[in-house]
Amino acid sequence: MQLEDYFEFLTPEDIRVKGTRIGIEHILYKYVVDSKTAEEIAELFHTVSLEQVYATILYYLRDRETVGQYLDNWLDYTNKAQAEFDRHPPLFVANVLKWKLERLTPAEEVPK
Repeated sequence: MQLEDYFEFLTPEDIRVKGTRIGIEHILYKYVVDSKTAEEIAELFHTVSLEQVYATILYYLRDRETVGQYLDNWLDYTNKAQAEFDRHPPLFVANVLKWKLERLTPAEEVPK
């Protein structure tokens, strides 16, 4: 079995652990950024086996430049998408946030 057999290469920007809906970026984020062990990562993702987690980490370690760039691109995209969402939330979200803020703000005292 080749290392690549553990993955589904849907597009150059979308690599998933075979047989799951988990993108390798989620596993690698936990490994690279959060410094989680393979065992800890496997516990977080119940549809991914420990073997698949190790395969994902090895895939990263084997080509840190390319896979690291893949992870950087994903982080950049998600940060931009979150910033755009925060600037222009859907109407429903804006209304919920407004309602929540109103409930958390202490009511002004009525003068006697």
